[in-house]
Amino acid sequence: MTRLEKNIIATAEKANWIAAAALILMMLLTTLDVVLRLFKNSIPGTYEIIGLLGAVVASFALGYTSVEKGHIAVDFLVMRFSPRVQALAGAVNALVAAVLFGLITWQSLLYAVDLMKKGQVTLTVQLPIYPFVFGIAAGCGLLALVLAVEFLHDIRTYRDLRRS
Repeated sequence: MTRLEKNIIATAEKANWIAAAALILMMLLTTLDVVLRLFKNSIPGTYEIIGLLGAVVASFALGYTSVEKGHIAVDFLVMRFSPRVQALAGAVNALVAAVLFGLITWQSLLYAVDLMKKGQVTLTVQLPIYPFVFGIAAGCGLLALVLAVEFLHDIRTYRDLRRS
């Protein structure tokens, strides 16, 4: 594994810790809001904040989930092929997914800049929305890099199996 691959994986692990912290914050905020409601009180904007933190959880966990192969894979057909064809199928899949998430990253960046220029904020607590969209772009960009690494790994595997 190259140093670049190790750095991308390490970054994905750190992003996953950010996702975990956001999830814990969501749980604490929800619990506190429910407890306060027992005393006829609540935290304004809880629903908004939970939604924004949900975006952080989902996007920042993407890269590490892919590194750990924690996503759903339907490979009952591919597993019947030779290892060489499996590597090629994996490479094609990783390339297509990397391009897709690269496009999602690009569009998310454009959207975040637009939100920032317009000064869009949440309705209740007036939090700016654009930092969370930049976070979505960062998570998707990291996933695109992880998928590019997977693509290169599968191409190397295909090449090595072809030689033997």
